[in-house]
Amino acid sequence: MRLQGKVAVVTGARQGIGQAAALALAGEGADLVLASRNIGTGDAVVRDIQQMGRRVLVRRMDVGRRQEVQQLFADTLETFGRVDVLFNNAGVSLPAMLWKMTEEQWDEVIRVNLTGTFFCLQAAAKPMMEQKSGSIINVTSSAGLLGTIGQVNYTAAKGGVHALTKSAAKELARYNVRVNTIAPMAETEMTRTIATDPRFRDKYLERIPLGRFARPEEIGPAVVFLAAGDSAYITGQTICVDGGMVML
Repeated sequence: MRLQGKVAVVTGARQGIGQAAALALAGEGADLVLASRNIGTGDAVVRDIQQMGRRVLVRRMDVGRRQEVQQLFADTLETFGRVDVLFNNAGVSLPAMLWKMTEEQWDEVIRVNLTGTFFCLQAAAKPMMEQKSGSIINVTSSAGLLGTIGQVNYTAAKGGVHALTKSAAKELARYNVRVNTIAPMAETEMTRTIATDPRFRDKYLERIPLGRFARPEEIGPAVVFLAAGDSAYITGQTICVDGGMVML
């Protein structure tokens, strides 16, 4: 097992890509810290990981609130004594056309997707710097790399995550802490309208050479790869797990 004895923190862990990544990390031997706004100890992801024989710490928190993020990592260190992997996955989408977008829609998406990513990255970096090891995996999207229609707030936030990752990778490399990004295209609750409404689905599928949306569990192996020693010489990179939609 590639992550035996490691501790991984996953935000947005209750469902979708976060849930799939948590299960994949546990399957490689990691103990898990699962964080989400509405996660509970009775959720399926928690039970499934416990059935694998892994230790699990569950915390309800909002990544856009710095104090809650700091408490999450304090609890992680108190429980496990270390943090080896952060899958910085929590996000929110509030779509609207540019001329209709409210200040509240803009602020909330930037707060969660960009500021929340920064808060978690910063909190994870400190113990990783002391350990002289660690892997941080942020989440961007094709919207952040190419732009899109009807989501200028989400595009700005995810583009910011893409740039943030590069600077963090350069700053943390001297401590043997790697920072990378994945850009997934999977059918989840957040993308359900795109994946099911013919008005959007067909246009997106035309842009995906493999001709389909991924299942969340198809994203997990990319997260494991970036978390494990297989990727020890990779930092500051974006891996697009999107069927070929974005080719960098």
